[in-house]
Amino acid sequence: MFFGDIETALAAVTNTRSRLAKVDALAAVLRGLEPDEIVPAVGLLTASPRQGRLGVGWRTLSSRGGSHAEAPTLTIGDVDEAFTRLVEVGGAGSAAVRTSLLDALAEQATEGEWNLLIRIMTGELRTGALEGVLLDAVARASDRDGAAVRRAAMLSGDLGETARIALTGSGDDLAAVGLVVGRGVQPMLASTATSVADALAVAGRASVEFKLDGARVQVHRHGDEVRVFTRTLADVTHRVPEIVEVARSLPVDDVILDGETLSLDDDGAPRPFQDTMARFGAETAREIALRPWFFDVLHVDGRDLVDEPLSARLDELERVAGAFRIPALLTDDPAAADTFARDALAAGHEGVMVKGLDAAYTAGRRGKSWLKVKPVHTFDLVVLGVERGSGRRAGWFSNLHLGARDPHGHFGEPGGFVMVGKTFKGLTDELLAWQTTHFSAREVGEVPGGIRVVPDTVVEIAIDGVQRSVRYPGGVALRFARVKTYRSDKPAAEADTIDTLRALLPGGDATTEG
Repeated sequence: MFFGDIETALAAVTNTRSRLAKVDALAAVLRGLEPDEIVPAVGLLTASPRQGRLGVGWRTLSSRGGSHAEAPTLTIGDVDEAFTRLVEVGGAGSAAVRTSLLDALAEQATEGEWNLLIRIMTGELRTGALEGVLLDAVARASDRDGAAVRRAAMLSGDLGETARIALTGSGDDLAAVGLVVGRGVQPMLASTATSVADALAVAGRASVEFKLDGARVQVHRHGDEVRVFTRTLADVTHRVPEIVEVARSLPVDDVILDGETLSLDDDGAPRPFQDTMARFGAETAREIALRPWFFDVLHVDGRDLVDEPLSARLDELERVAGAFRIPALLTDDPAAADTFARDALAAGHEGVMVKGLDAAYTAGRRGKSWLKVKPVHTFDLVVLGVERGSGRRAGWFSNLHLGARDPHGHFGEPGGFVMVGKTFKGLTDELLAWQTTHFSAREVGEVPGGIRVVPDTVVEIAIDGVQRSVRYPGGVALRFARVKTYRSDKPAAEADTIDTLRALLPGGDATTEG
């Protein structure tokens, strides 16, 4: 298939707000793919090349492409091969080789195709071709049950491979996709509640658990072999030997555990999130130890538990990992839950999670079965741009342009982000230095006084509330926003939505739900 067919489909997706029309456009592309094109094509449609990060930046790409093809000749295979060669380049002279490869790719592409390739390679593609829409398109193109497609994607953690099975295999092949110990599973996600009482009103009898300011981990053990994944399913086993040791100590042969890891100070109190993430990302440093706290179990010794209620999963969790369970209280009493929440805060944690005991583990979805309650409004937003600092901050990037996710495209490109405010508060010198280096490498354009950046960096922002705004297109602006921490463990696809922020307006004016 020509790469131009991808370009045409994505243009159609961008130019409509109709979910049905998006699905139709993507399904038409999927039906025309050869088997070996399916996985690469899914990566191109979602700006997630199967090769991972390609090691090229916007400045390098924007300076390429003096001449382009007059008519489309570039195929999906051509693009996939070029991406593979880019990631394989290394050693002395690699910059010149990479430049030559990009020049050749630019010359093969039409001008429109090259512009699209730049957006894919920089991760700036925002077309509304989000996972949910593409999963529906896979179901449509393959004439498979949508629930079966979604379940396979959730349990395999691989949208491209799910599409390949659905489009080339049988219904039984798709149904056979299940949990595999050692293969990451998309994690279940939580929504937000304003109070413990409100959360219990939704969840009923629940497990009320400490909400740690740590990093999500998914731990797999098969015999003595252990693998540890992040919430984005990156394998970090080699960085967390203490978690591996804990997993090997458990009285099981096969297990998949969901939890958090957090570093503690000498008094047993939680260290700041930045300390945990610095240790979590270190290749060799072991000065700060990580301790796991598990809150769910998905598989034990041949028994899949994802479809069983949380109450049954917690019984198994207590049996296999009781010493490493997160502090929890089973209750439907708001007063008892509120006291427990205050205990969590007194221990230095963020708040509590409230989880309905009847709920199955719905991988990869954010619903009302899990609700987080924190006393201060904090939201995960995406950095859209940064302004150059002045005074003592001269030479650094300081003021952040903050965006909320706009899943329905009510305020711009579907699947993009809508700006909701700026802040330079809460930034230490260390963070200023880090973000200057980080965003300099992620530049994709200009904003007044600074640069526009790839919208893939999540930052946790504390606010006192929101107010109506005519300045920002979403109609809402943050009040007294300050940086709490960067969330390198979270993808932009899990940032909070504009609807969530609008719900804080007087009367809960979340009018953009669709």
